[in-house]
Amino acid sequence: MKKNENLLRKLGRRERQIVEAVVKLGEVSVSQVLDEIPDPPTYTSVRTMLQILVKKNVLQFRNDGKRYLYKMKADGDSIRTSAVKNLLSTFFSGSASVAIATILDLAGDRLEADEIDEIQQKIDQARKENR
Repeated sequence: MKKNENLLRKLGRRERQIVEAVVKLGEVSVSQVLDEIPDPPTYTSVRTMLQILVKKNVLQFRNDGKRYLYKMKADGDSIRTSAVKNLLSTFFSGSASVAIATILDLAGDRLEADEIDEIQQKIDQARKENR
């Protein structure tokens, strides 16, 4: 198991919102986080939470003139894995098949042929591994 797979489960609601904003935008300032999260707290509160996330080893930062820019310390795969595990346990009772069926229902006719082929390859691979 990768180090950050349960990352999102260990964060509070506001911290998760901030992490989601950082993941979405890549690298953010405090002002960008404020623009991105619903019903945001004060500038100072967001700045404090960003620093806490740095101390928790979730984010890293760099100076850009007078402001700090924050980005994820973990790689994207770890964050996605953590988010999907959280989604599976929270909304699908841990059932990957129900979650996948729901996603396919939502995607409907928006799936391209190459995406369908990629999904089928993953299914075929899972079948092979479970024999």
